[in-house]
Amino acid sequence: MRLNAVIAGVAMTRFMKYPDKGLKQLGTEAVQGAVQDAGLTLADLQAAYVGNCAAGLITGQESIRGQVILDTIGVGKIPIFNMENACASGSSALFQASAMVTAGLYDVVLALGVEKLTHPDKLRSFAAFSGAVDVDELNEMVAALTKAAASGGGSAGQDRSMFMDIYASAARDHMAKYGTTKKQFAKISAKNSFHGSLNPRAQLREEMTVEQVLHDRLIVEPLTRSMCAPIGDGAAAAVVVSERKARQLGITKPVRVKTIVMHSGYHHRDDEPDTVELGAREAYEEAGVGPKDLSVIEVHDASAPAEIIEYEALGLCPKGEGGRLAESGDTTLGGRIPVNTSGGLLRKGHPVGATGIAQIVELTEQLQGRCGKRQVAGARLALAQNGGGKKGNDAAAMLITILER
Repeated sequence: MRLNAVIAGVAMTRFMKYPDKGLKQLGTEAVQGAVQDAGLTLADLQAAYVGNCAAGLITGQESIRGQVILDTIGVGKIPIFNMENACASGSSALFQASAMVTAGLYDVVLALGVEKLTHPDKLRSFAAFSGAVDVDELNEMVAALTKAAASGGGSAGQDRSMFMDIYASAARDHMAKYGTTKKQFAKISAKNSFHGSLNPRAQLREEMTVEQVLHDRLIVEPLTRSMCAPIGDGAAAAVVVSERKARQLGITKPVRVKTIVMHSGYHHRDDEPDTVELGAREAYEEAGVGPKDLSVIEVHDASAPAEIIEYEALGLCPKGEGGRLAESGDTTLGGRIPVNTSGGLLRKGHPVGATGIAQIVELTEQLQGRCGKRQVAGARLALAQNGGGKKGNDAAAMLITILER
């Protein structure tokens, strides 16, 4: 969708485990920060879109999550829409906020993503992920994934998120088809650990070497623990305004939402594009740019192999060459096209409903030159790729966003 919206302010909590904080506290911190960053007040908000995935399972809060969170800080009366779209819940909220501003319905809209995912009972956290597939097919899927797992022992959805088994299966297929290596996957984790070490809001901040990644605890072959995004809690928010409002506010470094493309998963043949490739093609066409024009990218690296596969789907390199791109250093800070300067999901963390907007926070700050030691020099054009759920042989929901300074 071609859009005409400006991101006026962004903010996020640090992603980590917050045993003593709930959705209200996490959401409040992000909303107040984004509104302040925009130079506005809470009273200026005309509508809000709130992305959350797992509150019903983790906290028991259903149906009116956005209203409950925003009422805590006195935001009521305005339209509040609750968005649930698996790991793409936050970016779906941004999609709607930007679309409503572009359509002229509102001048100031809040997009919030918030998640409380940690729980004393890990099975409940894993159940949140298991609910992001077709539950009528769940038992059959879990049995197939567990049988296919090369690590032996353990069960998908019981001692680990079943999505790690899904990513591991895709990784093994990529290795068999293209010769991609486990060391190349480890290179992604090491790179993102370096980026995350520079990000004070990252959940994991220690830097790791490729060898340390390879010798970390095995989750499911070929994934070691540091090749898998950690479970965590957090919130991220963006205030989206019309160009008229941006001029009125005197925003000196506007970040424009050029396009957001969304696709739902479909049963595609091996020679057909998946939702990432399909969405990227459309986004490039709508924005009038190509992958070589991008300055910085945030991708949905819920696992290290996912980032390599996404390189190829986004057109950063030909099919089968994602592993070699990872080894080249081109996607590291200082390289030709830095990817996941925030540390990505692997190091920044993955509170699923907040993830999509957290990517936008990082990219907005990159385009405005506010990222300190992890700043990409001269950043002008940015892309975010955020997907969620699983249906058939594709993600259930996939969004590609392009931002411009």
